[in-house]
Amino acid sequence: MIAENKLALRLDNLAVRHGPGCRHCSDTEAAAGCLERNRCPCCGSIWALRNISLRLREGEILGVVGESGSGKTTLMKALYLDREPTAGSYYLGCYGDGEKNIFSLSLQQRQFIRNQILGMVYQNPHLGLRMFFSSGANVAEKLIAAGNRNVAVMMDRTAALLEHIEVPVSRIREPPVHFSGGMQQRLQIAKAAANNPPVLLLDEVTTGLDLSVQARVLDLIKRIQRENGVSMIVVSHDLAVVRMLSDRTVVMLDGNIIEEGITDQIMEDPQHVYTQTLVNSLL
Repeated sequence: MIAENKLALRLDNLAVRHGPGCRHCSDTEAAAGCLERNRCPCCGSIWALRNISLRLREGEILGVVGESGSGKTTLMKALYLDREPTAGSYYLGCYGDGEKNIFSLSLQQRQFIRNQILGMVYQNPHLGLRMFFSSGANVAEKLIAAGNRNVAVMMDRTAALLEHIEVPVSRIREPPVHFSGGMQQRLQIAKAAANNPPVLLLDEVTTGLDLSVQARVLDLIKRIQRENGVSMIVVSHDLAVVRMLSDRTVVMLDGNIIEEGITDQIMEDPQHVYTQTLVNSLL
């Protein structure tokens, strides 16, 4: 059940610039008039994101779609506090009554948020898993970071999660490097969701997987959202994945949001020519 008005996440005017900037592109307003796509022709700076504002309601899945280089992964890194923003503010509904700008917090406070409130699933499992640690140790790492210290409780939780993601508990001592790509992604999802964070961020989690494996991963995501009421942001260049998962969708191009709305509206009546191209490619 999606809360009518309660926000899990609010992002206002996020900008990320790679490069020093110059008088022509020193802020997002100046940049809008001089950029060639998202590159400043004067100083060569790349504006990976410009004026990105998002709202994510409790229990909602928000899809983010766009081509490679549109800024999707940079957005996810900023939300997971892996990337310092150039400008913008960021609020989480379950932290500080939704009134504290996450970008202005101390390193210790940010670490608390990463451990307790956010879960991240990377496109590349090597970024989210310790490939030569056991699968059980990978899940336990997230539990320990969130403050758990009871070994028996952690082992029980890990075994339950492995069953949930259809990884045999008998493989709890095996490292992820021995697993298939689809199994690695499922283990990464289990690790990210281990301490029941209220917000999950998923970046291109089905890229490179066979269709049958994709279906199992998507089913797992829907099951976690349905059972735990988790709010999710799901990034993909594949509109079919976003269509299957998301309640609302935003479309990104050159670091900007060019269209947003109810997913069915985006699919049935796209307004921007780029979105029309994306939808037509799906048909």
